[in-house]
Amino acid sequence: MEIGIYTFADIATHPVTKQGITPHQRILNLMEEIELADQAGLDVFALGEHHRPEYLVSAPAVVLGAAAVKTKQIKLSSAVTVLSSDDPVRVFQQFATVDLLSGGRAEIIAGRGSFI
Repeated sequence: MEIGIYTFADIATHPVTKQGITPHQRILNLMEEIELADQAGLDVFALGEHHRPEYLVSAPAVVLGAAAVKTKQIKLSSAVTVLSSDDPVRVFQQFATVDLLSGGRAEIIAGRGSFI
């Protein structure tokens, strides 16, 4: 059994104060979350691909590539890679690069769904 975290890295507003967070700060927080998960000994951290304004990660391979050089043990995965809106060869090449950066810790979870 593996234990891990997955996220779409939503950019939410506080329910009471309605204060938001900038995308830049959210990505910095996300990188910190991934590093902390690695340090805590979790098995996997997965990022879902989404193409809506309220979600940060539209290019999981890019973020996972950055995380690869900041972590040591944790597997880095896409919580979903939407193959219906991307070129499968390009997805393979991007994740092959993440796999090289991470020393073999990259994984892909592929899907077909997307919002219209």
